Amino acid sequence: MDQDDKLPDPFTAVVVLSGGMDSTTLMAHYAALRHKLIAVTIDYGQRHHREIDSARAIAAHYEAQHHVVDLRGFGSLLHGSALTNDQVEVPDGHYAEQSMRATVVPNRNAVLANVAVSVGVAHRAAIVALGMHAGDHFIYPDCRPPFISALRELVTVANEGFATPRVEAPFITWSKADIATHGTRLGAPLEVSWSCYKGGDRHCGTCGTCYERREAFKNAGVSDPTDYLDDVTEFAVP
Repeated sequence: MDQDDKLPDPFTAVVVLSGGMDSTTLMAHYAALRHKLIAVTIDYGQRHHREIDSARAIAAHYEAQHHVVDLRGFGSLLHGSALTNDQVEVPDGHYAEQSMRATVVPNRNAVLANVAVSVGVAHRAAIVALGMHAGDHFIYPDCRPPFISALRELVTVANEGFATPRVEAPFITWSKADIATHGTRLGAPLEVSWSCYKGGDRHCGTCGTCYERREAFKNAGVSDPTDYLDDVTEFAVP
């Protein structure tokens, strides 16, 4: 292997793009830093499959190379999550409620991140970017700082001798309102992004991720471009 092949391209970033507002803002963030963007979207059989259409539109907006990776067989094995099993009801309420544990997909971010890392190594990208934020810490263990630290060590060990990307999660200590503010400031196409876990034609406005989205724009004091079925119902913080 040529020595140069062991060095990542400092101008290339692989972004895990779900199609939601966090990853849309993530795309805007690295576009503003003038990176060449490679977007990786994972189809794991999620019931809110519409987010993949949003991801395609967002990748096109940024003229990013876009790859949709088919892991539907993986998702079909995960029977206990409301996101992969339509027999499990998607809960309404505040995101910090214990009922939101029904939306956990076991080890999801470890799988998604490592797929993106493989793409990053193959393309000699300097960065693999993930969009988790502080609001995710309540429910999702794979959205917390210790996960990012462990993932970075794994990536370094697993790719020794190759062009190894740096795992970045720039929003890991941010609130959802911070992301709404940042995305709006950067002109991210947040109106195209999709959050609703129920997967209808419009955002329901009451499932955990819809309510978190509504709350974020409200707390940020910026315009919410989202069309909700219910934008009135309020939930108390647990």
